[in-house]
Amino acid sequence: MEIISETDLILNADGSAYHLNLLPEDVADTVITVGDPDRVGEVSKYFDSIELKKGKREFITHTGYVGKKRITVLSTGIGTDNIDIVLNELDALVNVDFNTRTPNARLKQLNIIRIGTSGAIQADIPVDSLLVSSAAFGLDALMGFYKTENNAAEQEMLNEFTSVFPSHFAMKPYLAPASPMLLDKLAKDIARGITITSPGFYSPQGRQVRALTAVPGLMDMIAGFAYKEKRITNLEMETAGIYGLAKSLGHHAISFNVILANRATKKFSKQPGKIVDNYIAGIIEKINNNL
Repeated sequence: MEIISETDLILNADGSAYHLNLLPEDVADTVITVGDPDRVGEVSKYFDSIELKKGKREFITHTGYVGKKRITVLSTGIGTDNIDIVLNELDALVNVDFNTRTPNARLKQLNIIRIGTSGAIQADIPVDSLLVSSAAFGLDALMGFYKTENNAAEQEMLNEFTSVFPSHFAMKPYLAPASPMLLDKLAKDIARGITITSPGFYSPQGRQVRALTAVPGLMDMIAGFAYKEKRITNLEMETAGIYGLAKSLGHHAISFNVILANRATKKFSKQPGKIVDNYIAGIIEKINNNL
């Protein structure tokens, strides 16, 4: 079995994963990811007990219990470049023997559950609602560095989506689906949609302050896309990377989007903190009851 080199998988002096600063025993089988480090405590306050608190850079981790269910909540920071770090190091923590630097004989599948905020792009999606990403189009470059496969239906939808953009558009979009198992267990009663994961907050999401956009009308192109009664519902910055890498590594992933803004109606939540907190409590209850 090929040994993973010290420069491919870097460990700290205490044997922990380089960026996450975690040891294998620190990670539960169910992992909630949040973008904002400050939101980790807003999740773990609903735990019945907390056994671990660790942090390094923007990566803050709490592991504890809700009833008998062990859960890890981890902040990723913003963007799919950070998702590349988080997903690969989480996988290494549960599927690589750090002593021999070889993959474990039996590989573990994590349940990775993103709770994040997002902006809707369709006028009929209410601010302060909750939306689950059934799939996500990535406008970032992350999954271009990994071998991935789409089934025939996914590839057809990706081809249709790619054709929406002008020929000078430099990015090559990708499509990644949510875990069917987690959709079934955690999201039966929640509205679903297709999410756009952007590599930035301003021009990549159709905003213009002073720098001029190279893709005028981006929001109209995205909002107008339809494929077999499916449409794009919202924008954010991590989901496609989580879905793509989770699938490549053999894990299950689902992304819950708290809709705090509607770009079509230009409305923003009047009480974002309270709304996010309410949904966190509900999602943790679903995890405890169904996983």
